Amino acid sequence: MILSSGPEAAALAWPWLAALGAVLAYIVAMLPAPDGRRLHTAALQLGWLLHGLALVLEIGAIGREPPGVRFGFGPALSLTVWFVLAVHAVESRLFSLPGIRRQLATVGAPVVLLAALFPGDIRLDEGGSAWLPLHWLMGIASYGLFGAAVLHAMLLDRAERQMRLKLIPPQGSGGPFGLPLLRLERLTFRFVEAGFVVLSLALLLGVWLSPQWRWDHKTVFSLLGWATFALLIAGRLAWGWRGRRATRWLYAGAALLLLAYIGSRFVMEVVLHRAA
Repeated sequence: MILSSGPEAAALAWPWLAALGAVLAYIVAMLPAPDGRRLHTAALQLGWLLHGLALVLEIGAIGREPPGVRFGFGPALSLTVWFVLAVHAVESRLFSLPGIRRQLATVGAPVVLLAALFPGDIRLDEGGSAWLPLHWLMGIASYGLFGAAVLHAMLLDRAERQMRLKLIPPQGSGGPFGLPLLRLERLTFRFVEAGFVVLSLALLLGVWLSPQWRWDHKTVFSLLGWATFALLIAGRLAWGWRGRRATRWLYAGAALLLLAYIGSRFVMEVVLHRAA
């Protein structure tokens, strides 16, 4: 078979070049090194930038025909992780969390490849509402905020295990990565509260934009996830839920949201091979 060339081939190549560059940068960031090494921090930042470029090229289907927006399960998952990395980039300016660099890079590399391999067939045509992209953006932003909450909850659970083993002083300033445990807990649930607000707005906007209500998998899992987070916030306010009980509710809500869009699109695109 003769390989195609020209503008169309170049358009197909650029997303892959950006994706492969991001993967290589993430691999460098994964390598073991003392905390604070500039090379590994710069590699994570470069991977994040190339990751974002790959998403823009792939989701926007730049240079492809017909024009439109493709947003399958791969880009949705990849964009969620990209948001988590963006939160970490901002947060690292305020708190020292060098120990999670390798974990973030380890998650970032495979999702970049997933987005390139499974871009999806969903397209927003000109007949759609002008508010629809905002609905999608708010939904993915809530995914990113809850993803950041899950990351911090995992750090919190690890710190509590270390406390039980007496590896760190209880309630001291020497929590995981030097961050006090109470501050880490507050930070975790600030992300939960912010994600809940954004998810609520996204759901309300989705109801407003829907010409006819449908009880499909995405709707059911989204509402179940929303209800789980509502109960978690109410439980913390009314009954003082903390520690492992609270983080388990957080993990359950995040899993339901993951099934809502990313999970349903994975089944449709990969298992059933159906377009949107």
